[in-house]
Amino acid sequence: QVQLVESGGGLVQPGGSLRLSCAASGLIFSITAMGWYRQAPGLERELVATVTSNGYTNYADSVKGRFTISRDNAKTTVYLQMNSLKPEDTAVYYCKLETPSREVWGQGTLVTVSS
Repeated sequence: QVQLVESGGGLVQPGGSLRLSCAASGLIFSITAMGWYRQAPGLERELVATVTSNGYTNYADSVKGRFTISRDNAKTTVYLQMNSLKPEDTAVYYCKLETPSREVWGQGTLVTVSS
């Protein structure tokens, strides 16, 4: 069974930085993409950033230039470096793994940007 374990969330002041990590474990075949999504209170879950198996990245307009998605050489851990954080970035951040036949979600990690 594939599991995703996220870490790195917390409280940070506006303008600060955080780095989220998401490690996949279990029997994993043919990962096509991994990515980060977020859900703020009262809002729908939205895409933050994704990286495909061949390294193509995609970002939400709201985070371009501030967030960077990357992965390790084994391609089973994905990171999200978040800089210049704003209060509107406050949300639960979820990691997602995609294969040709399924999607797996992590449990989420809370990021709070507040002074």
